[in-house]
Amino acid sequence: MAAAAASSPPIGIVFRPQSPPEQLVAVARAADAAGVAELWLWEDCFLEGGLATATAALVATERLKVGIGLLPVPLRNPALAAMEVATIERLAPGRFIAGFGHGVLPWMGQVGARVASPLTLLREYVGAVRSLLDGETVDVAGRYVKLDGVSLGWPPATAPEITIGGSGPKTLRLAGEIGDSVLLDASIDVEGLRRARGIIDEGREASGRGGRARVRVYTEIDPRADALENRIADRIAELVDAGADAVAFQGTDEAPDPRPLLDALPG
Repeated sequence: MAAAAASSPPIGIVFRPQSPPEQLVAVARAADAAGVAELWLWEDCFLEGGLATATAALVATERLKVGIGLLPVPLRNPALAAMEVATIERLAPGRFIAGFGHGVLPWMGQVGARVASPLTLLREYVGAVRSLLDGETVDVAGRYVKLDGVSLGWPPATAPEITIGGSGPKTLRLAGEIGDSVLLDASIDVEGLRRARGIIDEGREASGRGGRARVRVYTEIDPRADALENRIADRIAELVDAGADAVAFQGTDEAPDPRPLLDALPG
């Protein structure tokens, strides 16, 4: 990896599900050896399961943080999600980032899981999962989430970071309110990032939780491009200037393997 600037944020890579799952362990080990801060995984329908891939990547590495962006909340009961997240966190303490989102609505419709108010579900769901991970006994009778005296037998010593993904203003505001961090996908441009940062900050301020939600941005770059190190450095600088706290690089549809990026990333 290239030498890092003093102000460089945490840098990660993204294992896109256009790559077959049998390539994941090699990618994770290469990222771990290269000193990359984070490895990010997708759970797009109907490609690769995020919890299975996260566990495989964590078990295969020693220091790498692994995040899922994102687990669609309509697909799992929140008690089951909390059980799985707690187990992964206990297996690899401090190295797992749990990402949640309301899901791509047409996909949720395909599996019979689409709801009338995705934001209501997301709010109820993340609140219940967070309470379960904190070791609480949870009684909820919400519009969508209903738990009766549920608690985890093996809660983690410390709950992992919960990141929320979104793109629309209402989702971004909610993400700032309920998430420890917010994940923005590679479709966002610099001006969109600036607007999103402002909306996320408004949500956090309205929540009364204090502090500032961290904003992590996926960004796409062709690993076959010339002057890759300079392109990456320039991209990081413009994203940080627009409000990003962390950046994760992904390859393209045609060249999804992120390993060629490793030597060009700041270390």
